[in-house]
This record gives sequence, structure tokens and C-alpha cells, in this order.
Amino acid sequence: MAQQLIVGLIVAAAAFYAVWRWMPAGWRRGAAQKLAAGTQRAGLIDEERARELAASLAKTSGCGSCDTCGSCAPKTPLKQPQADQAISPSPSTHAR
Repeated sequence: MAQQLIVGLIVAAAAFYAVWRWMPAGWRRGAAQKLAAGTQRAGLIDEERARELAASLAKTSGCGSCDTCGSCAPKTPLKQPQADQAISPSPSTHAR
């Protein structure tokens, strides 16, 4: 019986993590603020720690859930060499 309870808790934690990880960023920020406010009202943490908890929970752990990290922003094109520099041969390649 205890083994089934432990497995159930592990599966529930994994499901919660998956839902939290793939939740839209706006929902995640709102849920993080509500969770932090609830823990503060329950007396588990103080106001400063509640703000830190909300900020920590609202962050993403990498790419995949479009947020404001900027990793999906279009990259600036590399500078192309000047046309006259690309066409002219180097002086060492001239035949004598």
C-alpha cells in the first residue's frame, strides 16, 4: 500500500511539473502570484519572500515556452563583405 502511495505522489508531482512547464507564460505568472499570496496569507512566508517566490516560479527554465527571454527574436544579418573586396584577388596570387 505504501509503495502505491509513493508512486502516486511521484506521478502527481511529475504531472504538476509538466503542466506548469508548458503553461502559457501569462497564466504561469498569474498562478505564481496567487500561490505566493496564498502561502503568505497562510503564514508560511513573509511578504518579501512571497515576492521572491512569485518571481522564481514565474521564470521559465529554458526555451520552449515563449516568454521575454528574447531567444526567439530575429537575428540581425551578418555584414556582407564589400563587393570590391570580395572580387579583387590578393596580391600574392598574381603570376609573374
